[in-house]
Amino acid sequence: MVWVVATFYKFVPLSKPEALRVELLENCLGWGLRGTILLASEGLNGTVAGDRPAIDALLTGLHSHPEIGPFPHQEATTAAPPFERMKVKLKREIVTLGRPDVNPAHRVGTYVEPHDWNQVIADPEVVVIDARNSFEVELGTFKGAVNPQTRSFRELPGYVDAHLDPAKHPKVAMFCTGGIRCEKATAYLLGQGFGQVYHLKGGILNYLKTVPADASLWQGDCFVFDERVALDHQLNPTDHNLCLGCGHPVSPADQAAPEYEAGISCPHCYAELTPEKRSRLEARQNHR
Repeated sequence: MVWVVATFYKFVPLSKPEALRVELLENCLGWGLRGTILLASEGLNGTVAGDRPAIDALLTGLHSHPEIGPFPHQEATTAAPPFERMKVKLKREIVTLGRPDVNPAHRVGTYVEPHDWNQVIADPEVVVIDARNSFEVELGTFKGAVNPQTRSFRELPGYVDAHLDPAKHPKVAMFCTGGIRCEKATAYLLGQGFGQVYHLKGGILNYLKTVPADASLWQGDCFVFDERVALDHQLNPTDHNLCLGCGHPVSPADQAAPEYEAGISCPHCYAELTPEKRSRLEARQNHR
């Protein structure tokens, strides 16, 4: 079976997310889908995998929902199931920035199509910000992009407040994996008085799908939050694994290091491995 992986989000007011959660979970299980959909009063955010008819059934159902309507999505295919089970969760936010005053449904930055992105980030007046977490940036990013060194998305406003100034940096371009983090990030920047704020439409995944490798300014691999771990420019899974001890992607070189123990530790977290944590991780491995 070829697994179709669909990634999507939409900021849209949902009046009854709990009722939608129950309906979606029942339908997704019936269609044999696997993955995660997050629901909140501000909208939905999901990555799911299944066969072609199942993915089409889910998207058709969401598009026809009276409060949701049409939205774009990204797709890839893989030979192995990228998720173990299907989850539909209720959250306060579908992507956590921790700033309840930021509402992307009202205002976001200017979308940049993938084929126009190279020109935008080549402008010397544009500050290009990678809106992802530091471990994602280490795996791959755009040439010349700034790594804010954040450990979670909710740290990004602090970086903006400390390092960017609307008077000195009037043009800012941001990007992330699929676009959702930049919806909130650009909305936050606009609220802070930045005049020209851009973001890559559909995120890195859309850029890799659209822009040929020989014309690309992308360098490295793209981290994804499923069992594929990282994708190359052709959106094929690479040879990275995920450290179950810390959640960091581990390269073949990392896996060959003495600090690497499958399911327990890697060179990124070995120094912080306590006996208690080892015991907990070993117990989890025994129940897998």
